Amino acid sequence: MVVLNRIYTRTGDEGMTMLGNGEQRKKYDLRVDAYGTVDEVTAAIGVARLHTADAPPVDAMLGRIQNDLFDLAADLCSPDKGKGPGGERLAVNAQQVKRLEDEIDTLNAELSPLRTFVLAGGSPAATYLHLARTVCRRAERVIVALADSGESVSPEVRSYINRLSDFLFVASRYLNDKGARDVLWVPGANR
Repeated sequence: MVVLNRIYTRTGDEGMTMLGNGEQRKKYDLRVDAYGTVDEVTAAIGVARLHTADAPPVDAMLGRIQNDLFDLAADLCSPDKGKGPGGERLAVNAQQVKRLEDEIDTLNAELSPLRTFVLAGGSPAATYLHLARTVCRRAERVIVALADSGESVSPEVRSYINRLSDFLFVASRYLNDKGARDVLWVPGANR
């Protein structure tokens, strides 16, 4: 268990932060940017969940995802595969990726196929999930840049964050009355 008795440490006043392994990095470091952007995804999902009380199965999925994202951030925060609280290293695993895929398939089975792109809109929950999806895509870009820079990033982190943006898209359509309230792109409509 993580114990946070003191919230401020003043160590960040000079632009540095500490990774899970105790290593100091600049606050703009790609690794810090990666897990910071994952934190933004978690917060955006939290805003969407303010509007999912009438969809308990989807709300439960989103709650599990928020927890998974903290595991994913912990994974990114410990580049040397160091141990986490209680001795076990927190990391995203293949079962979490598979669960996301299964949930995508479950929700998508009730949606009609798309013939064009979907714009953010419809219900509040769907709109906020579209916002979470775009932040998730940004997190994915930062994670790929981190991996391409030679830093260690697990394949499961990359798979999970990629699959999550797909989940958020499908869940947004599902929460838009199973696609009936989707706002569809009409190419060239305003020419």
